[in-house]
Amino acid sequence: MRKIFFVLALSCIYSFSFSQTIIDRDAEIASMVKEVSADSLQSYIKTMVAFGTRHTLSTQTETARGIGAARNWVLQKFNSFAKTSNGRLTAFIDTITYKPDGKRVDVPTVLGNVMAVLKGTDTSDHRIFLISGHLDSRRSKEMDRDNDSPGANDDGSGSAAVIESARVMSKHAFPATIIFVCVSGEEQGLLGAYFLANKAKKENWNIEAVLNNDIMGSNNSSETNIIDNTRIRVFSEGLPLYETEKSAKYIRSLGLENDGKARQLARYVKEIGERYVENIEVVMIYRNDRFLRGGDHLAFVENGFAAVRITEMNENYYHQHQDVRKENNIQYGDLGEFMDFEYLRKNTAVNIANLANLAKAPSMPAEVKVQTKNLENYTSLIWKAPRNGKVKGYYILMRETTSAFWQKKFFTTETSMKLPYSKDNYFFAVQSVSETGNESLPVVPDVAR
Repeated sequence: MRKIFFVLALSCIYSFSFSQTIIDRDAEIASMVKEVSADSLQSYIKTMVAFGTRHTLSTQTETARGIGAARNWVLQKFNSFAKTSNGRLTAFIDTITYKPDGKRVDVPTVLGNVMAVLKGTDTSDHRIFLISGHLDSRRSKEMDRDNDSPGANDDGSGSAAVIESARVMSKHAFPATIIFVCVSGEEQGLLGAYFLANKAKKENWNIEAVLNNDIMGSNNSSETNIIDNTRIRVFSEGLPLYETEKSAKYIRSLGLENDGKARQLARYVKEIGERYVENIEVVMIYRNDRFLRGGDHLAFVENGFAAVRITEMNENYYHQHQDVRKENNIQYGDLGEFMDFEYLRKNTAVNIANLANLAKAPSMPAEVKVQTKNLENYTSLIWKAPRNGKVKGYYILMRETTSAFWQKKFFTTETSMKLPYSKDNYFFAVQSVSETGNESLPVVPDVAR
């Protein structure tokens, strides 16, 4: 009897083990995720806080205080990483003199975005993937440029994620280009982001994705006292702001209000982030940003780029846009002591996994179409090979019209597929897949005429 029980138990274990979903991870990306260090992130933020204030209008002449000193320090960090990049990483401060605007800039001010460019190895591949955080900080009054403004979480956390991403990824080579940038002027009206996004649009940069990180290192909320370091939000627009009037009729006719470029990127961030980073859930928020608030990614979506905002799950307003003080036994101020560096490590790793998977993937499939010449309960998709990268094949993604996420994937090595699912009832998209399993962003099919 005991022998029979053992055989039955063994068979159950065998059956159970082969019924599990296998998560395939690219070994190189998995190693990058493991290299992200909470200690490194904490050291970066400690240094940024030590500059006293990083207000956009603060001193740019002192060596140990103000936004100028902070920018130079970030540049030094980028240049130190460049030494181990085999010449692929170059760093600089991109500047513009911003004139008084009658709003939050009252004197001529040199804006500087600290940038590091990890050049892609494929000279014919002009794709760019960009990660950003803002270096500047503020106090309760947005024009107070003189007094201390630690800015540990807002947005020391995003800037630290950018710096750590550059440290880890600069040791690796990718076919496409990755840009790491700490912008200035966010608290004065997204000034550095608009400077960069407008320049990218004017010069026809092929930016396929922007991951903007802002307030991503604290695990608890004010008032409600929720503590949670297992979830992070990704904000994305639904209807594209860029040239909406031109495309609104088409979007409405196909029911694609929830399938703009930013929303597709958000779905991608969720899937890849959760694939590589343990104990984190990426929560999609169907808003471009928090309620009636904004961040640097807005400058990019307004210029037609796919951009999302990555932000902690529960914000603490005692430590955001506040002078450092204690009132009614509550400590106010954006201090490093209120941060969770293990949480910041995971959130930084989500960024790295996504940037690496995108930059290693082939470019998106071209001319993706759904055939409509006949009334049928099948869905026939056709497309062309991507412009760049060697493909192993393609994923056809499918979801119900009410589903937030892609529910099924079908793999093929062909450039067409006929599925026994009606296009009346499902949404579809196509991804290119590399030989190491890295997926491009999805492309929603156009109508074949």
